[in-house]
Amino acid sequence: MPTNFYAPGARDLLPLDVVQKHWVETGIQDVFHRWGYHRIVTSTLERLETLTAGGAVDPETVIQIPSAESGTLGLRPELTASIARAAVARMGDLYPQRLYYNANVFRRADLAHHGRQQEFYQAGIELLGIGGILADAEAILLAIDCLTALAVPNWQIILGEAGLSRALLAQFPIEFQTQIRRCLAHLDRVTLEQLPLAPQQRQLALSLLDLRGKPAVVLERLSQLELDDRSQATIAHLQTLIELLAASSPTELSLILDLSLIQTFDYYTGIVFEAVSICDDRTYVVGEGGRYDQLLALYHPQGQNFPGIGFVLNIEDLQQVLQTHPAMPHYTAKPDWLVVATDPTAAAAALIYSNKLRSVPAKMCVEMYLDNEDPDRIRQIALDRGIAKIAWVSLDAVTIEEVH
Repeated sequence: MPTNFYAPGARDLLPLDVVQKHWVETGIQDVFHRWGYHRIVTSTLERLETLTAGGAVDPETVIQIPSAESGTLGLRPELTASIARAAVARMGDLYPQRLYYNANVFRRADLAHHGRQQEFYQAGIELLGIGGILADAEAILLAIDCLTALAVPNWQIILGEAGLSRALLAQFPIEFQTQIRRCLAHLDRVTLEQLPLAPQQRQLALSLLDLRGKPAVVLERLSQLELDDRSQATIAHLQTLIELLAASSPTELSLILDLSLIQTFDYYTGIVFEAVSICDDRTYVVGEGGRYDQLLALYHPQGQNFPGIGFVLNIEDLQQVLQTHPAMPHYTAKPDWLVVATDPTAAAAALIYSNKLRSVPAKMCVEMYLDNEDPDRIRQIALDRGIAKIAWVSLDAVTIEEVH
């Protein structure tokens, strides 16, 4: 008989965890509703080819389940691919679609990290069927509205551009591009300096490390690089987007432009962004997203393409950074009443009285005490749990006692 029944990488949510999770999710969903987004629920299990999004998602990250009837299935590692599949297969070609989700996702930990968490909780949006700068701005401003509504401390938006980052990397020999990309993503100057590049290429690679900071400074550095017309148009789009965000954000915009920003999943084609919160000298990635303009065609019966953009908020990280929020619950709900049968013959009367209390319009929380103990012990239990009233029920009377 095993002594440990806990699955590696699993996590239980205890009652207080559930209360806090619900509080965070409710705040987020209220914002989604105000922006006109509608909830969608997709299958937890999908075909592996759906989840890998044409190779953009590494199959090694998917928890796979062999199926004799359907080939290999998998637990979703993210929601965007599933929603893209559902949208093109089930919702017709009526766009734009504003969709949101609140769900769990699963990612297999590699063998070097046995026991690492493999189930996560997320809430996010997908804006499907429309491209352009206004859609980009809507996604980022909606993310900012969520951070503001929750009062997330010390947040920043880090903005990148997947297409421009690829164009910059394309200037290097193909055999070094993955290494350079990794060095840029981790700000690893030492390793970058040691790569066997030609002097001019090494200097260019090191200059890319400086493409992170205040938008005006980064855009000025970009203007000094020799880039093709397409990249120049992307830079112009970035500049216009940043100006639009600054002009329309309801709060002071804390924005970092970072062209080394690379997302986990490789289906992004345009802007990418992260929302981070700096709390207790630690940086939490509380959200991430970006534009994907080639994903929906993978699932359309005729291969028709529609643009898309979305983001995800990481519920557990938000719970961590919001622990000091004055409205964050730190206790489970306290019962309003404790109903006690004064002796075994009054059990039916106590059950009837409990149901009577529960049926009132206020929907009070009523617990019935299920054991026979000394009244003083019962009073102490009610006091310790913050229960306001005790109803002592006998066969012929009900005595109400305020707990102090």
